Amino acid sequence: MSLLIVSPDRNAKPFADAIRKIDANIDIEVWPAVEKPERVQFAVAWNHPKHLFDKFPNLRVISSMGAGVDHLMSDDTIPSGITFTRLVGPSLSGQMCDFVLTSVLNIIRNTEIYYQQQKRGEWKTHQPLQKRDITVGVLGLGALGGSVAGRLIENGFSVNGWAASKKEIDGVNTFSGEELGDFLAATNIVVCLLPLTEKTDGILDLALFKKLKQPAYVINAARGAHLVDEDLIYALDMGIISHATLDVFNEEPLPGSHPFWGREKITITPHIASLTDPDEIAELLVENYKRLLSGMPLLYEVDRKKGY
Repeated sequence: MSLLIVSPDRNAKPFADAIRKIDANIDIEVWPAVEKPERVQFAVAWNHPKHLFDKFPNLRVISSMGAGVDHLMSDDTIPSGITFTRLVGPSLSGQMCDFVLTSVLNIIRNTEIYYQQQKRGEWKTHQPLQKRDITVGVLGLGALGGSVAGRLIENGFSVNGWAASKKEIDGVNTFSGEELGDFLAATNIVVCLLPLTEKTDGILDLALFKKLKQPAYVINAARGAHLVDEDLIYALDMGIISHATLDVFNEEPLPGSHPFWGREKITITPHIASLTDPDEIAELLVENYKRLLSGMPLLYEVDRKKGY
């Protein structure tokens, strides 16, 4: 039995080295230089080409190389009998908490406005927003969303949370299912941390923006396909949304010709909100690899019907 690493746009060596540090006896194959495809039963993958897994007849488990699994769910060439797992760890959630908290603080302290003024050589003060007047709403209350909501509470923010099914988080005013409209009406800063599914694709659209409490802001650190780009541009131009912080995009890298570039009311980061730490994920991968060997239940198994 061997473990396969597939990462076309990432250097696989740090991940292979981290796994070997934990257990040098694990046989590791790195795509595309696979010597014995018939021995591969466990794979970890990110942005793999379609039909790639056709070449591995004994494959049983594919782990995402991150928290999201939409790149696996969208590949209809992967047999339904293969189990998907995802990665959850303190580094991933900690980084996401830091990113969202920083983004929220930048909003209430007008940091982006001052950055633009600096480029123009302009000295002008702006009254900051007060925490007591602003409510942050987290869309998606899974491992990442729940952690982010908790961090915001710790830092004195009023926090709403919405999920498909009811969740209970200390200090968070939670909504679920058909209560999305109520959630939005009580939220100024909406933070999208949803899994990408057929139901959530394009959820950040003009209809949603219009339901937010004013002043309204958007932070998307989930997936680019959650956002309808042209709706955001319209909402910014019409003053429906005051500012957007975007870490993910429908096309990555974001093309230089995209209208998001150069807009003062959009902050762009290159999908860095929560970067995978090879040492941390190696521990999770080795644990699940050994669980597969011994027939134990896998950690962080994905419900392929739900998509998360």
